[in-house]
Amino acid sequence: MILLIGIGLAIFVFPDGWGIPVVIIAAFLEFFETVGTWRWSRRGKAKVGPETLIGASGRAITDCRPEGMVRVLAEDWRARCEAGVSAGHPIRVVDRDQLTLVVEPIA
Repeated sequence: MILLIGIGLAIFVFPDGWGIPVVIIAAFLEFFETVGTWRWSRRGKAKVGPETLIGASGRAITDCRPEGMVRVLAEDWRARCEAGVSAGHPIRVVDRDQLTLVVEPIA
């Protein structure tokens, strides 16, 4: 986009002799904008899938003694809590076993 603006300025706005330098400057700006945007988009790993649940916090929906249901990241999950937790108390996910989350109560 910057390059197109530079070409338009070189043709219609700047006097003769300034067209080529304006287009070259616009091309450099376009290049650095593209490289910067590309690097910014690659700055971190995509965070998807069940492994993103480990470390997340939520609330127990039912009593987990040791099996029950929890809500983590706005989704309901089957959970196992060896320490036991009552409904409504905060929990943290420490592991997962297939589709069952292993959770612990947050003090």
